[in-house]
Amino acid sequence: MGRRRRDGAGVLVVEEEAGGGGVRVPLEIAGSYRARTKGLLGRSFVDGAILLSPANSVHTFRMRMPIDVAYLDRRLTVIAVRTMRPGRLGLPRLRARHVLEAEAGAMAGWGVRVGVRIEVVEG
Repeated sequence: MGRRRRDGAGVLVVEEEAGGGGVRVPLEIAGSYRARTKGLLGRSFVDGAILLSPANSVHTFRMRMPIDVAYLDRRLTVIAVRTMRPGRLGLPRLRARHVLEAEAGAMAGWGVRVGVRIEVVEG
């Protein structure tokens, strides 16, 4: 939970309330300062999602597409979800320790909403 994440790939698992397997989504992990700074800048699409860790806010300056942003606490529970258009500055969330980004509309389809817990499987 409190450990440092490394840059790389993984799988995002959105846990279902009924205890089923959940939704599995390809995930890019940005744990270094350089990778977090770059994030989705300059991309025209993203396959799956990107996890910025540690982070508690994002911006969409120089982005080419609107994105969904989920703020996660230290236990990877979603505390807020927003859709941001290009050229916006997101306010920092005090309890947030990680930020998940994806193409606009994707998170609703995966079931990512406030109170849902996600799991990150690295590798």
